[in-house]
Amino acid sequence: MTHTRKMALIAILSAVSFLLMYLKFPLIPSASFLEIDFSIIPILIGMLALDLGSAFTILLIRTVLKFLFNNSGPSTVIGLPMNIVALAVFLLAFYVIWGKKQTIQQYVFATIVGSAGLTLAMLLLNYIYAIPAYAAFANFDIREIIGVRNYLVGMVLPFNLLQGLLFSLIFYLVYRASQPILRKG
Repeated sequence: MTHTRKMALIAILSAVSFLLMYLKFPLIPSASFLEIDFSIIPILIGMLALDLGSAFTILLIRTVLKFLFNNSGPSTVIGLPMNIVALAVFLLAFYVIWGKKQTIQQYVFATIVGSAGLTLAMLLLNYIYAIPAYAAFANFDIREIIGVRNYLVGMVLPFNLLQGLLFSLIFYLVYRASQPILRKG
């Protein structure tokens, strides 16, 4: 693949990933602020069609686009770094476990490790970064509203586990449907 074609593909996948960030919905009714989007799907496609570095480039470009063109203030500034870390962990799990040996067993294993890694990263980041940052900068202190334990165990944990499983399911469907195109590439 030529450098120009690779850069064009990165740009296209970044734009699609950014647009998918607009299509979001809550998974847990009691935590409607925890929303899922499927912007990771083009990133995973970039990992498969190109390489891991290109996938991380797509992740960073779509994040910059989100920050510049769809910024919601403190929630974006606090949430985007966490989103980058969580998706990078998920992406890395898929690359290491499934990227080289693409069997269904490896995919299931990558799903489990990626979802668990994403969830652990978000639990840790919420505890040490987001909860204090929201309290300090957005006047939203989860400790006083429902408590840290209730928030982490009752909302963050199930949300991120479900998110990882949904990412894996949707990506698998997209992957299976796009296999003929990916083989030609």
